[in-house]
Amino acid sequence: MEITTRSLWALIHGMGFGALYLLACSGALLELYRFTSASMPPDSTPGHERFLKGYLIAMVVLAWAAVLTGAYVLYPWYRAAPPPGAVDLSMYPQRLLMSSPTTIGWHSFGMEWKEHIAWLAPISITMAAFVFIKYGRDLRNHRQLRAAVLCFTLVSFVAAGVAGFFGAMINKYAPVRGGPTIQLSHGGEK
Repeated sequence: MEITTRSLWALIHGMGFGALYLLACSGALLELYRFTSASMPPDSTPGHERFLKGYLIAMVVLAWAAVLTGAYVLYPWYRAAPPPGAVDLSMYPQRLLMSSPTTIGWHSFGMEWKEHIAWLAPISITMAAFVFIKYGRDLRNHRQLRAAVLCFTLVSFVAAGVAGFFGAMINKYAPVRGGPTIQLSHGGEK
């Protein structure tokens, strides 16, 4: 069993940082709503607030890690230009998608959308985390600010979900390949 370094980076980016972020985001939405609602018992522990602050900081790290690895590690490999006269475009994902009318939409719409919308996820969750860390338990007394934190967390979740969807579809039709091979295990011969 083996994997190339570029495929490993794609796995780390999408399934590591991206999927974990989406899972964490769904929990954060629920917990932020519960923690900042007026129905939350006033005797909630400071440990609960500290946990939620740490949780949000971890989400910020995951979101930025996903976007930065996508933009600065994977994207240059995606956009690599083939040498003149190349027939096999499997090592050049962007050109491979653009070479067929049935897949060009994945680049012209999917990747262009992914390039821009994905940045909303870390920016909006960073804002939400900052405001929650600043206000904490007192956020329930600021109705508009509480609504903004919940909305920005939802925007971050939707942006990451859209970017993840397009990333998965693009990787299905034109995966980033190449680089040194990593042996994960040596299969026994039969």
